[in-house]
Amino acid sequence: MTRYTIAASEAAALLLPWYDRHHRDLPWRVSPPMARQGIVADPYHVWLSEVMLQQTTVQAVKAYFDKFLRLWPTVEDLASAETEDVMKAWAGLGYYARARNLKKCAEAVSREHGGRFPDTEERLKALPGIGDYTAAAVAAIAFNRRSAVLDGNVERVISRLYAIEAPLPAAKPRMRQLIAELTPAERPGDFAQAMMDLGATICTPKRPACSLCPFRPKCLALHNADPETFPRKAAKKEKPLRLGAAFVAIDQAEAVYLRKRPETGLLGGMTEVPGTDWTARRDGATTLDAQPFAAAWQPCGAVSHVFTHFELRLSVYRANVIAALPGVEGWWEPIASLKTQALPTVMKKAIAQAIPHAFNQG
Repeated sequence: MTRYTIAASEAAALLLPWYDRHHRDLPWRVSPPMARQGIVADPYHVWLSEVMLQQTTVQAVKAYFDKFLRLWPTVEDLASAETEDVMKAWAGLGYYARARNLKKCAEAVSREHGGRFPDTEERLKALPGIGDYTAAAVAAIAFNRRSAVLDGNVERVISRLYAIEAPLPAAKPRMRQLIAELTPAERPGDFAQAMMDLGATICTPKRPACSLCPFRPKCLALHNADPETFPRKAAKKEKPLRLGAAFVAIDQAEAVYLRKRPETGLLGGMTEVPGTDWTARRDGATTLDAQPFAAAWQPCGAVSHVFTHFELRLSVYRANVIAALPGVEGWWEPIASLKTQALPTVMKKAIAQAIPHAFNQG
């Protein structure tokens, strides 16, 4: 069995020239040609993109990143924005706690640091919503600190390079130690982005392009095993199922009745159609007994949505409403402007189930 070791200087010597030639051009990134022109990374851009990229693809993030910069060009602009406007701009990107923490972090940077991000991991982690990964990424990419940046792409590269047998998530501490050892003192930010690009474009989950990989001469998984089997993963537990009902009311002017969710909890502060609590119980949670107000409700199918820790199945009902709704807090939103509301994906699914053309306008 082949055994390799790779020094930090050797890793950088193999990876950085590859990155100089094959880096991805991303709207938040200062590429090597830009750096040679004296352009430096904007910490606000780096932070904003890293928060958006958590659990989200690069392709999905690009449009949101551009939109946020148009609306709030600086961190101080974002700090001054209305929270509801930020949630609306974030709608559809998912994991909405990120948006709430984004606003809180912008406020802290503006209030406590004069609009300038701290330049060390420890000080960055003191900000709302910034954990180990984001702090390391911002420190390395924005401030060229020698920080160990470990995301899903980097985990895959490291697990294959060293053929790490321990499954995730137990292997993370070992992976973090290895990437810390490999990260060079020179160009640590480029090294971090190069590792991400390598995982995203070459060392992919399926059918990795090993023949094009700069680490090919040193990769233990390639020489001793099947790279596709790394990283090893513990068996996934089946996600529990929760049930609920969503009630889509529409008036004569083709407006949908909406309300705001509580500020705390899952999807806090977002917009929704009236509905039930989400429960594992199967006795009445999805029936008309749970209707929010009296109306001629008609069943129109169901929608499913998978959250991080559970799967949600909503029975959807629709009613055409003529009279006002006494004692019910909410508002009527024209179908044409639904896209401007802070509707999470699950609520968009429910509305579209009841009104198929709802999001085809505007």
